[in-house]
This record gives sequence, structure tokens and C-alpha cells, in this order.
Amino acid sequence: MPTKIEVAGLRKSFATDKGTLSVVDDVSLQVADGEFIAIVGPSGCGKSTLMRMIAGFIPPDEGRVVIDGATRTQPSPQGILISQQGSVFPWLTVQQNLMFGLSGVQSTREKVAVADHYAAIVGLKGFEGSYPHELSGGMLKRVELARALAVKPAILYMDEPFSALDALMSLRMRNELLRILEQERHTVLLITHDVEEAIHLADRVMVLSPRPTKIQASFDVRLAHPRRLTSPEVQQLRVAILKELGVVVDATQF
Repeated sequence: MPTKIEVAGLRKSFATDKGTLSVVDDVSLQVADGEFIAIVGPSGCGKSTLMRMIAGFIPPDEGRVVIDGATRTQPSPQGILISQQGSVFPWLTVQQNLMFGLSGVQSTREKVAVADHYAAIVGLKGFEGSYPHELSGGMLKRVELARALAVKPAILYMDEPFSALDALMSLRMRNELLRILEQERHTVLLITHDVEEAIHLADRVMVLSPRPTKIQASFDVRLAHPRRLTSPEVQQLRVAILKELGVVVDATQF
């Protein structure tokens, strides 16, 4: 597959009261068109800073990000960021939230059709007229996902999007995302602290080192979907990734 994202020699530091804090140190990677990459690493290692540089929200001190052969210097509608903080407008209905940002769609009727289409894709058919306070946490995440998909981005940047959900709802949302990716093609970069989530979703899992972060290891997940999370192959991958994160476990614990 052709290369969608090329990251070369990214470095980033921030000035603090105690001096310069180096956060990202010489990170390079390539992501193929349509590939799903999960990024895991210790808390505070610089995962979100790296993601925001790739998405164009933070300029690197050194290095470059190339998307489809063109250097990325600022955010673009070509890529949408979904974060753990959430971005649903509480004063708008589900349908209105999904219509927001559809600037390329000509008429209100067309916008309504697009919004209703993506509401149905994420399982919110019948809730188009509901306001956010009337929805559960899991349904709000569906609204965010649908709103991101509605603008037809080539790249989904996902920064721990399901971390605030309980374990069962997180699993349901992961399965929902996989179902959607079977219908619509997107390149995905996911930051997660959940190793199981990374293995469940990704084609490749990258492990970042403690700050200043580098790519410490990379694991190809050569398992077809749907993946049985209790399989020996998944357990072996989990143990290997946890070992890179400094957690030594016995595979028989899973």
C-alpha cells in the first residue's frame, strides 16, 4: 500500500520553570494508506504531544510530517482528532451536531441526509432529535465518532477516545469502530493506555519509551478480525508489549 503518513525526526521540547523539558526525541515512522496504528507508552511519555504534531496542531522543533507527499504544517479537514475530553456541543441535537462542519455540503436537506446517514451507521437512528444531556456516555462517544466520519476524513487521529467509558462500553465501542472501518476506509492513529485495546484494533502496535519519547518497539498484529482476545496469539502479544512497558507477567495469568 502507498504511504499515507511519513514522520521524520520529530523533536519537541517545552520551556518550564525548571528549564527545558524534552518531550519527543527523534521519532520517525511511516503509516500506510488504510493502516490502523496503535501507540502505547508510559503515562506522561509524550504520546499526545506526538499525535498533535502529526495532526498539525503543534509545530515540531525539528523534523517534518508529510501527508500524501505534502508537508503538514497545520491542521487539515483531511484528518480529524477525536480526544478523550469530548467535543459534542450540549446546546445542539444529535442531528445538529453531525451537521456542524459540513461546509462542503450545499443544501440543508443534503446536510440532514448526511447527518442521518452517519447517525444510523453508529447506531443512533431514532436519537437524531435528542440533546447530549439525554444520552449515555457511550452514546455521546457515538455522536463524536459519527461527527468525525461525516466530514469524510482520510485520517482519524484518536487520543484515548474510550478511556472514560467502563470496560463493557469500551469493548462495545471498539467493536463498533471495527464494524464502521469495514464499511468506510480510513487511516487511523490511536493513542491508548490499554494494551488489549491496541491488540484488538490495530494492524501494528508501537511502544513509546519514557520521556523524552522514542519508538522503543513495534509489533505487527497479523490476526484476522474478529479477534478472539483470549487466544494464545493475543496473549503472547500482550505479554511481549507489557514487557516492553516494563511489566513482566506470566501468560497463564490471562
